[in-house]
Amino acid sequence: MSYFLPDDEAVLTACRGLALTHPGIGLCTDPLYLLATRPARRRRVALVAGGGAGHEPLHTGLLGRGGLDAVVPGAVFTSPGSAQIAAASRAAAALRPRDGVLHIVKNYTGDRINFGLAADQLRSAGIPVAEVVVDDDLATDAVPTGRRGTGAAVVVEKLLGALADRGADLDGLAELGGRVAGASRSLAVCARAHTSPVGRAPAFRLRPDELDYGIGIHGERAAHTVRPGPVGAVVTRMLHRLLDAVPGTAQGVIAVISGLGGTSELELRAISALVHRDLTAQGVHVHALAAGTYVAALDMAGFSITLTALEPDWASLWDHPTDTPLRLPGAAAAAATTLIPPAS
Repeated sequence: MSYFLPDDEAVLTACRGLALTHPGIGLCTDPLYLLATRPARRRRVALVAGGGAGHEPLHTGLLGRGGLDAVVPGAVFTSPGSAQIAAASRAAAALRPRDGVLHIVKNYTGDRINFGLAADQLRSAGIPVAEVVVDDDLATDAVPTGRRGTGAAVVVEKLLGALADRGADLDGLAELGGRVAGASRSLAVCARAHTSPVGRAPAFRLRPDELDYGIGIHGERAAHTVRPGPVGAVVTRMLHRLLDAVPGTAQGVIAVISGLGGTSELELRAISALVHRDLTAQGVHVHALAAGTYVAALDMAGFSITLTALEPDWASLWDHPTDTPLRLPGAAAAAATTLIPPAS
């Protein structure tokens, strides 16, 4: 047994558990989607996202006030269907928002096609719809289909959720989403592949002296492997490439360190300290530093780093309060707090 999941209806059962443990989340079982039932009163646009299961808490963790209005889960590593997406979008738009629907879509072929088909259905029904594409993965910078969508989805959804709560219209939200996606880049490494939920064996094998450098969140192999070395050296190498790729960082950055499902909290906290150390040493202000499992690849042992170069007013959007299952930290401490024990 590799996963503690029921043999049938695993995704549905997990969604039912999320709704049971969070009273502000409603569940539709056919077609399957999750709905935030307590949107902010000023919200005019419904924010809808989704994708294959196995990446939790991605999307579902930011469902609720200050975040998303609906999330559409597919089977493990499989895009949700267009009928699901359209149904979730209609339900979210009907709950309160009156100015249409914004789809937040990670750049994968299935997601792009199915969200596009759903958008066509919504427009035919007279519902305005726009799309933000998240494409932040540096490992696929030169691929014809474009960069994959990974950790930046967390930042895009958090900032858009805040602006939507303030009453922004569809065009304003779509414009912000495009800018945030364009200002974000991610890179991931892994030391152990995820376990296939079908074959119950590793999706691929790495030697003890290898890291897959540029791994995808579905187990897409990187172009090359590297020797692990000290974790600080791995972090420095990743940040060097990320800082070369993001636009100007004069306003500071949001840094998100995500485990890939099989990385301990101890490791992620240590990595976050190394990221903060390297960025501040290069004169980059870290407005917010988040470390946890935000975008998983089932039980893969690895981590990703996402940097978003801030623009004016984005910091206040990040700090906007939320009522969602996942709580992201606000402004980072300028330095580690040191407590001085009282004199004996």
